[in-house]
Amino acid sequence: MRRFGKQVWAWCWLLLLPGLLWAQTPAPKVAPFAFDLHVVAPDKIRDLLLKHLELQRYRSLTDLDDTELARLMQAAERNTHDLLATQGYFAAQVAVELTPTPLSTSAPRDITITVAPGEPVRVQTVQVEFTGPIADTPADASLRETIRSDWPLGPNTPFTQDAWDDAKTQALRNLTVQRFPTGEISNSLADIDPDTQTAQLSLTLASGPAYRFGPLEMRGLQRYSAELVSRLAQLPTGADYSQAQMLQTQQRLADSGYFDSVFLTLDTSGDPQAAPVVAQLREAKLQKLVLGVGFSTDSGPRLSAEHTHHQLPWLQWRAISKLSLDKDTQTLGTELTAPPDASNWRWVTSAQVQHQNLSDTITNSQRLRAGRTQGNDHIDRNVYLQYDHALTTSGTDPTVASSAISANYAWTRRDFDDIRTPTQGYGVAVELGGGFTLGGDRQPYTRALTRWLGYFPLGKLLPGDGLFMRAGRLALRAEAGAVVAKADANVPSTQQFLTGGDTTVRGYGYQEIGVAGSSGSVTAGRYLASGSFEWQRPIVINGKASAWETALFVDAGAVANTVKALEAKVGVGAGVRWRSPVGPVQLDIAYGVATRKARLHMSVGFSF
Repeated sequence: MRRFGKQVWAWCWLLLLPGLLWAQTPAPKVAPFAFDLHVVAPDKIRDLLLKHLELQRYRSLTDLDDTELARLMQAAERNTHDLLATQGYFAAQVAVELTPTPLSTSAPRDITITVAPGEPVRVQTVQVEFTGPIADTPADASLRETIRSDWPLGPNTPFTQDAWDDAKTQALRNLTVQRFPTGEISNSLADIDPDTQTAQLSLTLASGPAYRFGPLEMRGLQRYSAELVSRLAQLPTGADYSQAQMLQTQQRLADSGYFDSVFLTLDTSGDPQAAPVVAQLREAKLQKLVLGVGFSTDSGPRLSAEHTHHQLPWLQWRAISKLSLDKDTQTLGTELTAPPDASNWRWVTSAQVQHQNLSDTITNSQRLRAGRTQGNDHIDRNVYLQYDHALTTSGTDPTVASSAISANYAWTRRDFDDIRTPTQGYGVAVELGGGFTLGGDRQPYTRALTRWLGYFPLGKLLPGDGLFMRAGRLALRAEAGAVVAKADANVPSTQQFLTGGDTTVRGYGYQEIGVAGSSGSVTAGRYLASGSFEWQRPIVINGKASAWETALFVDAGAVANTVKALEAKVGVGAGVRWRSPVGPVQLDIAYGVATRKARLHMSVGFSF
């Protein structure tokens, strides 16, 4: 037993010995600074000086003698005046003092810089002049006025170097975004009078020649024709140069799916009246397979697979086939799209089969569609023929089979400030169709659906860092639809309406609002009306609008087989929004007044 105890103590000493040796080793000495720097000034100025004074670089040189330190202090006074001048303080009083260290101590010396900034310089006059074609061309009068009216550093505003640089940059940007891409600043002067604390500013912009778009020159093409790229780009050849128009052209090519990268530049080396636009292109792979896993509060987990073939053999059309599976809906579909013609119209044909189980109603449907489509920056148009077939089983009711063929026209307009994360603007969509039911009793019917969405800013907060931030906005939405036919017409349920869910009436399940069946199931109805009122407000942190917003909303929707039977179901709630890089992320808690239940709703992205 004693032998065991001795072994234990021996092992303990071996474990403790390194620690004891380390504890006895003296810690390395940290070399003191040559001096401590103190700045006595208003907070904003003190932070600026402590961050940018060149004197800070010499604190670690512990061998500085008094002569060298005196020279550095003189340079520090000049450096302080220079830094203050960038903030508009040209008559500041600066004192630099050294407190020597007693010989009996090893403490570093103290340098104190005391600043009395005085009154900042303010702009007294501003003169913006032009040379080149812009100076005397009547058509450019509005551009000249825009540059002058947008000048941010007006009379009686504080002068700073950053504000002066930003104002010149903005004026040059306004000049070069349209007609004059080679414009430049030919002369600029900020005449400062320290005695009167005033600044007289003058700027001369040289426009250079006015440019027009010439031909589109493609580089990097291997598989696709130049004609296809020109039709996808829709570059307005012969029109006045516009940076926004060129960016839209670049975005159209990037969004086409045919290219992995697109970069457009204007060739200014030749004739300004026909300047070529050079497109550097890298083609996407001929085929692409995308597998996806997702989740939504409407339908739970979701699996998807999408295959794209950009150029089918012989046909030269694009084929997109997609399989989507979730707990309520399973869909398999394919779409073939022809290259655009000279007017940007394309032939499109598609087929889809779907199994759906919603609110105890099971629908197996097939759809065939063929027609033409045209998509532009703001307006989309579709003209097509469509065949629908549906087998619908509601609860214990017998299965109903229905088929129809119809001719349809759809028109959509989008006028949002940002199509991915809009904060103002509106969108409107209209669908009109008419056709016949198929089967033993053929009946005519017409179908109409219209949607509208608008964002309306409510006001502005005080300026923060020179930028105005929206104090909030209203998001208003309305939707109405109707299928007009005889009461006994067997119109497929896929041509009728359901509503409810994350993007329609919150507080209710996905397409939970419809016509109540005799067994308690919900079926599609012939008339739809819904709307939403939402107040969105940014969360402001330290005077700046963050990427997060709060929302309060009221939704309402109704579906019925007659207009008189429409009875709104209301949902109220609150939520948060995050302006993510991929689009808005919404998280809402809504209370369904009719069901007396609360539901969580989450959605990602924006589409209209």
